[in-house]
Amino acid sequence: MRFPLNLLTMALLGLSGSAMAADFSVNRANTDKVNTSGFQCRQCQLAPGLSGEVTANAGYNDSDDIHSGNALGDGRDGMIASVDAELGYRSQGGYRSQLRAHDLGLDNGFVSLKTGRPGQYQLALDYRNLTRFENSDAATRLWHDKGLLQPSPNLRYLDLELERQQAGIGLSYDFGALASLGDLSSYVRYDREKKQGHRSASLITPRPVNFALPVDESNDKLRAGLQLSGHNWFTELAYQGSQYNNDINNLSLPYAADLYSATPDNQAHQLTLNGQYRLASTIFSGRIVAGRMLQDEGLIQMTGNPLQSWDGQVNTTDANLAVSTAVNSRLRLGGQLDYRKRDNDSSVAEFVQLELNPVSGTIRQNPLLDIERQSARLNASYRLAPGYRLQGGYEFKQVERSYGEREETRDHNLWAKLGMQLVSPLRLDLKASYGDRGGSRYQAGELTSSETNSLLRKYHLADRRRTAMEMGLQYTPLNWMTLDFNSHYALDDYRDTVIGLTESRDYGYDLNLSLQLSERLSAYGTAGQQWISSQQNGDQLTPWHSDIKDNFISLGAGMAYSGLLDERLTLGADYQFANSEGNTLTEGGAYDDYYSFNHSVELYGRYHLNDAMALKLTYRYERYFDTDGNEVGIDAVTGLTTLGVLNHNYNAHQLMLSFSYLLP
Repeated sequence: MRFPLNLLTMALLGLSGSAMAADFSVNRANTDKVNTSGFQCRQCQLAPGLSGEVTANAGYNDSDDIHSGNALGDGRDGMIASVDAELGYRSQGGYRSQLRAHDLGLDNGFVSLKTGRPGQYQLALDYRNLTRFENSDAATRLWHDKGLLQPSPNLRYLDLELERQQAGIGLSYDFGALASLGDLSSYVRYDREKKQGHRSASLITPRPVNFALPVDESNDKLRAGLQLSGHNWFTELAYQGSQYNNDINNLSLPYAADLYSATPDNQAHQLTLNGQYRLASTIFSGRIVAGRMLQDEGLIQMTGNPLQSWDGQVNTTDANLAVSTAVNSRLRLGGQLDYRKRDNDSSVAEFVQLELNPVSGTIRQNPLLDIERQSARLNASYRLAPGYRLQGGYEFKQVERSYGEREETRDHNLWAKLGMQLVSPLRLDLKASYGDRGGSRYQAGELTSSETNSLLRKYHLADRRRTAMEMGLQYTPLNWMTLDFNSHYALDDYRDTVIGLTESRDYGYDLNLSLQLSERLSAYGTAGQQWISSQQNGDQLTPWHSDIKDNFISLGAGMAYSGLLDERLTLGADYQFANSEGNTLTEGGAYDDYYSFNHSVELYGRYHLNDAMALKLTYRYERYFDTDGNEVGIDAVTGLTTLGVLNHNYNAHQLMLSFSYLLP
């Protein structure tokens, strides 16, 4: 079951109101006792009219793999064209409008328009096109036509890509001061997303078959709210709802109806009340969120299913309370409490009980899975001396799950961070943390304890000790040079796991160098590596052990030189390299690896014809290669039909000519 507005999204949206609540900007300053009669800004007059820059782009793509469109912005081979814009309009009466566009006309581009009068109202219109390209050589013998997968002896080649078209309209209105209560404002916004294309999927016919699943779905979202604020407080009442519709129904074969179940239509609703209050040097904030997710779709009828449709309903409750206070000029304390509950109130019926393969004949009701979370955070920050600050904190999280392998887990985490300005050009940050997860007896759930290996532990539920360290270094030895270095190390020890993930290590670094070599010449360089290694044990017929190692490398460099040809020409170059490799080693040998790399180059030159017009010529190149040992030919394995080997190996080129016009 998929809900587009999931619990995590709800929580983040609920948090956003609190995060945005604190407004310490200049326009919120208390100026009641300030005499402004003599104030005058002699250089603040902005001329009314249209200003900004418009750019028309025309170019050519040379590529035989649509995957290159993820980097070049468009998967088409041949001529392409687009428009960029950054325009603003100001009227004599104070009305303002802003138009922004980037790569409009390509497979990945957007345009947005905002217009209104500051302090009164604003209207916003948005459109965005997002396309993700996977492969253009997916071969299938199942042709889709109005819900029917028609087998064919001939292969059909399809593009695996998903295109999302997003459009939205929003209106905000400021009512101004409401008697003695405060400033009242409101907003409402509607967004719609249409997703179409194909993605890989599998079904049993009775042998496993991979096929290109058609995608045609939409998601409608509505947000509205009222905000009331004073000089030291803020409150908001908001609603958010979403409706997901799938225009592809269950898929059938000529000899088997409803063989592939479609994602059901569903909806979600959420009501949020949040606020913030500042008392001297202390800030209080909180929120309460009530949500409901609904699904009422017909079920595929089969033996043992007593329901014609599924009446799914999940009620969610979120609450948060946070406080932060400055005890004195050196010490700041903070704390936060969070509560989240997921109450499943869906249909309950009696189903024939299956035990592994045979039908037992017993009857059992489907369980309703509920989740309840409580968490608490405490933190402190103390300035030891100028340039030296010590921070620390404690975090606790408890999760209760009904009918799970482990009905309760408890996480404890301690962390400390020391920031030091050692000398004027050198700053060092050190952070260390230690976490421990425990909980109730594993496999306490009646529904899972009898059909799962008693020694198996799922990694997100198992006992775990986590040790982590971070280091950050900022070094500015010269006024034209800046060096940033960050590194991390984390060790997860699943001490009581016999079968499952037993250990995981994650460590790496990032290095960034910025150079302003002269007034006209600038350059940069980046480098990063990450290593992830995991160990796990298994036990089917005989016990086994495996080591999984993933390595990632990224490199980058670039430069820009301006002021050539009588201050008219700017030249630039950028280079990026990425490499990833995955290896799985077992006692019986090594699995086939996953390996990929890509080189990206961009060269450009921008020439100013005059103060208003400019030409830019850009060349972009991508070399991409990947190979996955899991990919096999269409009929390479007896009893299995795939979409073919979907690896990539290509060179892609793009040449783009741009003409820009700067409005006065």
